[in-house]
Amino acid sequence: MNPMPIRRTVTAMVLPILALLMAPALAFGQATTQSAGSFDFNSDGIVFMTADSSSRVVMRFRTQNWATFTMDDEFDVVSSELQPRRLRLRFGGHLVDPRLTYNIQLSFTRGDQDWTDTQFPNIVRDAMVFWNFTPNLQVGFGQTKLPGNRQRVISSADLQVPDRSIVNGAFNIDRDFGLQGFWRPIHGSVIVNLRGAVSSGEGRNQPTITGDGLAYTGRVEVLPFGAFKGGGDYFEGDLLREPTPKLSVGLTAHRNANQTRTRGTLGTQLFAQRTAEVLYADALMKYRGLSFYGEFARRTADNPITVNSKDTTQKAAILVGMGYMAQLSYCFPSMFEVTGRYAVTDADDALAGLRDYVKNENASLTCTYYANRHRIKGNVEMGLNRQTAYNSGNAVTTTYYVRFNTELGI
Repeated sequence: MNPMPIRRTVTAMVLPILALLMAPALAFGQATTQSAGSFDFNSDGIVFMTADSSSRVVMRFRTQNWATFTMDDEFDVVSSELQPRRLRLRFGGHLVDPRLTYNIQLSFTRGDQDWTDTQFPNIVRDAMVFWNFTPNLQVGFGQTKLPGNRQRVISSADLQVPDRSIVNGAFNIDRDFGLQGFWRPIHGSVIVNLRGAVSSGEGRNQPTITGDGLAYTGRVEVLPFGAFKGGGDYFEGDLLREPTPKLSVGLTAHRNANQTRTRGTLGTQLFAQRTAEVLYADALMKYRGLSFYGEFARRTADNPITVNSKDTTQKAAILVGMGYMAQLSYCFPSMFEVTGRYAVTDADDALAGLRDYVKNENASLTCTYYANRHRIKGNVEMGLNRQTAYNSGNAVTTTYYVRFNTELGI
């Protein structure tokens, strides 16, 4: 399917509306400065720019809708989930100086707001300001994703399966508030990227925490065969069909001192502060439509279980353990893609007696059609989840699911 007619149709619909909305503002600009700003709709999104080009705002939106049906081992439907999984509004660009950039992102669905764990709508996802010393040296301050595992840092809009793996769900270090830096000391035929962060360790939009303790994150990436086409090391699937093999290997180390939540920046509240470490290793390879991605995660902590002093039957623990995942796909020239995934998470023996003392496995097959790469696409995912309950004599429970998913955005 040719994306250009779709793009022209959307442009024809959006630009007249924007012209109507922006007319008073542009008229005011003409009256006061004798010079108007501009707006455009292109591959970047909806772009607003001052007349002297000193400031630029790019607005983008996306919606992800899905329907998931879960079945027991006799294929009787036990639950149905029909909802907008994500609805996002994003702003980026530069202000006054092209080196001063920013990223603002808001979320509007309950499942996208960390509501269950925090009990309030976490609308603000990103609120980040960057200073770009050079294209290869950048420093930022604010709230955004930590430099963790690749699948987490990749936008959910750029996934080839409707959602991230169970390994990411259990061990990712997610978003936090703090200071981040990026440096590319080596580039050319071999590229090295270095990323680091010092952050609060408590996750996004958190209240004041009693006591001290910060989180420290470092990541190194090596691209031995040079850069991927179009930044392909940070979107899933070989949609651009790399003409030569490309590889990126990454390693992340994270230490969260005196964290207050079961998964660091995510999860429910602990009854006492604890310190935990997370190690992540991942690798991505692409070549002529074939893509392979794999990752390994490990979280450790001394004395991970905390107890409610007022009711010793209540316990909360840091999710210590390990996980691994492999994902293999092939994208045909027609932009039809087939993806297989297998993922495992396994809790440490330190969690014996708690409900988290389980092993989870997930296997799935996803068929995707890209109408306009990752901006407009549809998926059908079929899979199974298997849980082994160590506290119940290794009893195994298996469920199956089918998920229909659509993505629409600019």
